[in-house]
Amino acid sequence: MGALVHRLFDLFLHLDKHLDTAAHNMGHGLYLLIFAIVFCETGLVVTPFLPGDSLLFALGALAAAGTAVKLPVVIVVLCLAANCGDALNYFLGYRFGPRIFSGKKSRLLNPRHLEEAQRFYDRHGRKTIIIARFVPIIRTFAPFVAGIGRMNFLRFAVFSVSGGVLWVVALSLAGFFFGSRPWVKNHFQIVIVAIVVISLIPPVLQAIQSRKRSPEEQPAPL
Repeated sequence: MGALVHRLFDLFLHLDKHLDTAAHNMGHGLYLLIFAIVFCETGLVVTPFLPGDSLLFALGALAAAGTAVKLPVVIVVLCLAANCGDALNYFLGYRFGPRIFSGKKSRLLNPRHLEEAQRFYDRHGRKTIIIARFVPIIRTFAPFVAGIGRMNFLRFAVFSVSGGVLWVVALSLAGFFFGSRPWVKNHFQIVIVAIVVISLIPPVLQAIQSRKRSPEEQPAPL
């Protein structure tokens, strides 16, 4: 178990090097791999631990370094992955969400994550679909909650596609323009950790604020 945790941390902290190796070994197969990662991270509520923000930033940095990774292909592939994942997650929530979270705690899902996503909806309403794209874990559970709440799918799709494209383009371009800077390249681990910490600030603040809210406050409509 310890060896597995060590390998996962090494993969996370040296994501750029592992992606570079995968690009050389897999060729175009790398695009299938990153599609699967982002699709699962956004589309399956049991895999919120997969890399999202850090993966996009690292791919942008690799593209800027002149590797086999091409930024336009990355953007197209991951926009498709993010939006297909969100659509699947919505329908899973629509079809199975109420049954999964009625009465019993799921062995596969963490109800606390669902509650955090619901608090995001309570505060931000429909804009949650866009805002949540930039927040780990909430990003995975927001479309699931939208499905449970029977949010109109067309309305959901508009917010989902807008947020998905914005998320992929913003993070990958950030990696492309800043990832090749000498300081960033030499301290990539620090940058990756900083991205994760910064992206976790909104749910932490939301959790703190939710404890101060009156229990009589009603959720914002989906």
